[in-house]
Amino acid sequence: MPPDRLPVAVVLDNVRSLYNTGAFFRTADGCGAERLLLCGITPRPDQGTRQRQAIAKTALGAEHTVPWEYHASTADALDGLDAAGYQIVAIETGPTALDLYEWTPTWPVALVFGHETDGVSGALASRVAAHVRIPMLGEKRSLNVASAAGIVLYELLRRRRRSAG
Repeated sequence: MPPDRLPVAVVLDNVRSLYNTGAFFRTADGCGAERLLLCGITPRPDQGTRQRQAIAKTALGAEHTVPWEYHASTADALDGLDAAGYQIVAIETGPTALDLYEWTPTWPVALVFGHETDGVSGALASRVAAHVRIPMLGEKRSLNVASAAGIVLYELLRRRRRSAG
């Protein structure tokens, strides 16, 4: 990994929206995330004209600058990350999830974001070291998955820069 990269791998577990996928690429590029792992039904830039155009609409070229890989199985992707020493963390709401601002990451980190409606699949729950949530103070209890990624990734970038300097 280049030294200027944030030691974070972003795992998309069955994220279904082409536009959310594009937004993940753009945010990963902006904060210097190491790579994206597109899993299951998550759309990919190499799947055809419609997918490529929709992803490109929100990625604005980041689909060419951010390293990415596809895994049919999210569990297989997590196996590789776990073997490489990543702390695997699911980002989702829930009563037992740690508050983002109270959680201490262990680098490198793999952030798992799930399906827009269903979240991270239940079969993966035992595979993660922690569940982390963004504090929600309003009536709504969740954010768009790509918006949530921006908040979490930039908080990790802030922490990494603070610890380096």
